[in-house]
Amino acid sequence: MSDTTQKCFGKTGGFSINFNQDYTSLSVVSKQGYRLFSLSSVDRVDEIFGTHDEDTKIAERLFSSSLVAVVTASEPHKLKVCHFKKRREICNYSYPSDILSVKLNRSRLVVCLVDSIYIHNIRDMRLLHSINNMSSNPAGLCTLSLSSHLAYPISATTGELQVFDAGNLTSRLKIKAHDSTLSAMNFSFNGTLLATASEKGTVIRVFCVKNGQKVHEFRRGLKRHVSIGSLNFSICASYVVASSNTETVHIFRIDPKSIEQAERRNCIDSGATTPPASPTTNNNEGESDDSAGDKPASEDTGSGGGWGMGFITKAVTAYFPTSVVTDVFSQDRAYATVQLAEAGLRYECVIAKVEKETRLLLACEDGFLYMYSFDDSKGGDCKLIRAHDLRMPLHGITEVDIGGNENDTSVLNVVSMTASMMPAPGTYAGVLKGRPGDKMSADSDRCRDLREAVEYPVKNTIPLYDDMQFPPVTPITVE
Repeated sequence: MSDTTQKCFGKTGGFSINFNQDYTSLSVVSKQGYRLFSLSSVDRVDEIFGTHDEDTKIAERLFSSSLVAVVTASEPHKLKVCHFKKRREICNYSYPSDILSVKLNRSRLVVCLVDSIYIHNIRDMRLLHSINNMSSNPAGLCTLSLSSHLAYPISATTGELQVFDAGNLTSRLKIKAHDSTLSAMNFSFNGTLLATASEKGTVIRVFCVKNGQKVHEFRRGLKRHVSIGSLNFSICASYVVASSNTETVHIFRIDPKSIEQAERRNCIDSGATTPPASPTTNNNEGESDDSAGDKPASEDTGSGGGWGMGFITKAVTAYFPTSVVTDVFSQDRAYATVQLAEAGLRYECVIAKVEKETRLLLACEDGFLYMYSFDDSKGGDCKLIRAHDLRMPLHGITEVDIGGNENDTSVLNVVSMTASMMPAPGTYAGVLKGRPGDKMSADSDRCRDLREAVEYPVKNTIPLYDDMQFPPVTPITVE
């Protein structure tokens, strides 16, 4: 977390917790090392791996594979790619400055620095492309979709972003998402949608990746200058969950019809930076952050006596600018919410399937994982059903129920990474200079370990869709 973000939240719990790409695993990073947990049950989380000998900044796991990308505090410019089940470091690469974030999918590994981004082929760690001379990005803000679309900010003063095709190494389009600088963004699981938030944090916007058109605009709240802690889609891409430095977590619902309407609109020209505005929309510069992007016109819904929404809008317009009133009444509200015990802590929030039930998972920097019920048919307030204490390294997990009772801790069989890992000679400087000795041979042990770590069998125990919507089909044998 950057210093600016930490000042916005005001507190620190000493842990950094993040989920893997499909929310089936999470990593807990601290000054003592990092640990990996699997999420398969509400009542229990299992620690599958842990280190305890080095201050760690970043630990990113590739789905449920054995590959994990690690950055330590002692060497913040060096990326270590490890096969944790073999307790082996596959390779390491050094970069010109500190690594701020690392993103993974099955084909690409992306390293983000303050003013540059490096794209690797994850199967042999070959450097494919670099994006240099970027606007300052001190938070290392970027996001990578499973289809290898990469989004990153390109302005230090406005909320303009670039969508880059990391698979084909070509620029796609630019989107001016907000008037103020970006603070959070993320792709949906299928890579068709992109959610963004600015440093003001009052409005969440969702864009179509195909053409850059705005799909939704959600209002998180009226309070100004709220810092967004996390912004994530559900696996089914039907919901967006956002947390901030306030005591409320918001869940917004995506309307499929809005997606279809956005996809049917004309594609934005590659040189354009702003989606076309509605002809009836006043989109003057100098407005608040809520003015960026295209804004739908608010229609007069009043009838009869004139006491509908149109009448209210006209009445309020007498006291506030027309553009502000139009924005507020056209923005969608939260579908569900969670009220936290206190504000100021950073939460990483996702909606995932746990034991075939939809759950809201909140991973807090205080070292706890909170599991909430979520009614996807009605929304409303989410209820806390379980809390897991992940703070104690290598001593099992303390289960905390809602009544405040604690079960006995159980010691798990955890494999620890030692300091005597096999070093790898490959460096970023060697790749740039083309040294054959530093390049990873396709027949080398390191390359085989890398392919083995990446090519894992996909688990079919976590359904991507609901069984009622896509029921299993019984195979028929033709005689």
